[in-house]
Amino acid sequence: MENVSRSVGSYLRAWRARLQPADVGLPDAGRRRTSGLRREELASLAGISVDYLIRLEQGRAVSPSPAVLAALARALRLAPEERDHLYVVAGHAPPRRTNVSSHVTPGVRRLVNRLGDVPVAIYDAAWTIILWNQSWAALMGDPSALSARDRNLLWRAFTRPATRVVKTPHEISAFQESAVADLRRVIGNYPGDLRLQQLVADLRQASPGFDELWQRGIVAQPDAGPKTIVHPELGAITLDCDVLTVAGSDLRVVVYTADPASPDAEKLDLLRTAGLRRLSAAASQER
Repeated sequence: MENVSRSVGSYLRAWRARLQPADVGLPDAGRRRTSGLRREELASLAGISVDYLIRLEQGRAVSPSPAVLAALARALRLAPEERDHLYVVAGHAPPRRTNVSSHVTPGVRRLVNRLGDVPVAIYDAAWTIILWNQSWAALMGDPSALSARDRNLLWRAFTRPATRVVKTPHEISAFQESAVADLRRVIGNYPGDLRLQQLVADLRQASPGFDELWQRGIVAQPDAGPKTIVHPELGAITLDCDVLTVAGSDLRVVVYTADPASPDAEKLDLLRTAGLRRLSAAASQER
């Protein structure tokens, strides 16, 4: 236990040293002999005594409680991964994240905008689309025209089966089973998310098929692969669908691509060009 306490102390000292008063909303008190927050400042922010913080940093305090760890993590502005690591080092299970996040970092937004040649969309953990580029809207239809509930992939899959993605009956069944199994995994990760619970309750009421799959209790992650999309102007386009996860979050990046030498790549390029022309025409009309 002594070694664990020393590990906690070393992390606290390192994280305290990287913060400046302005980072945590404190006034600058002038030059300091060492960089970072003073112990008195961190203790005040975390709501613990300076003496206890000293004992933690020196490895003389044993087994800080989860409440103390949570207060220190907030005061030190720890990233979720750092907070979880602090709990593990202190001998506790990391706290569960209570709500599905829809926060998209500036870097991910730039990624979506820069990948304009291919359809890209960002979904949250519950498969609600929250960001997309113009190529995605041109291929799949503009999600901005959908209601908040219809932006959820599972809701549409079980209540509005008509879609541009062509599937055989077997593929539809496999997709629905995989999607429900993934949703059960997600709700296990976010047991306190009331919106997620409401989505499941509404789906069970609206779709007997969903309710039957939900009662099976299957837990799994979804698979990706080639998909054929029937576009109203260009007809059938077969594309590779890849699902990537944003590091440090449960956001999913869905990307459609085609073999550069294939007719599908030519169709995708035509689709992108036509979409940009429509945007330019709409902008000209507004002016």
